[in-house]
Amino acid sequence: MTGERPPVRHVLLDADGVMQDLPGGWRAALDPFLGERSEELLGALATDEQACLRGEPFLPVLDDLLGRLGVDVPAAELHAAVWERIAVAPGSVALVRELRADGLGVHLATNQNPERAAYMRQALGYGDLFDGAFYSCEMGAAKPEPAYFDAALAALGAAPDEVVLVDDSTRNVDGARAVGLRAEHWHLDHGHDVLRGLLAAHRPG
Repeated sequence: MTGERPPVRHVLLDADGVMQDLPGGWRAALDPFLGERSEELLGALATDEQACLRGEPFLPVLDDLLGRLGVDVPAAELHAAVWERIAVAPGSVALVRELRADGLGVHLATNQNPERAAYMRQALGYGDLFDGAFYSCEMGAAKPEPAYFDAALAALGAAPDEVVLVDDSTRNVDGARAVGLRAEHWHLDHGHDVLRGLLAAHRPG
């Protein structure tokens, strides 16, 4: 027994901040519709959206919240203008293709409400780009919950240390490591060469 770790077989990539971003940020996207109420909406969503990340419909929640804030904007219109305002990072797409060409399984691992997940599947080409996808709203659990990672590992048929997560949230990275996954904290702002180096460290030789 050498005690060596098994080789990495799969890479899980977060969506927002790793594969894609929202040009200008959430506040800039919301301000034309909500003005000074944008921060209030974002603060409320931190709590109100939690059930949606685990599968409950999001538009009714958003509609209710807009009503409570006195904002006369249809929820579907706001969702299309803000939540679907996604710019996919070309460098991340290229990296996914590199990793898959090297024989790794590469999968999207993201917390999303059902409506945004459906848009991402249909409009962003992720179905063809990735080997698979783990949307929290389809799994009934969200990162960094152990149940999320356990479900992903079961679907992959992989041991925890055969999988590495790349995420821009330290909470998610810590949660993954707590259940035995390898994990790296990385954001688009750090540059893709940095990410290549982080991943190379998990594949010695």
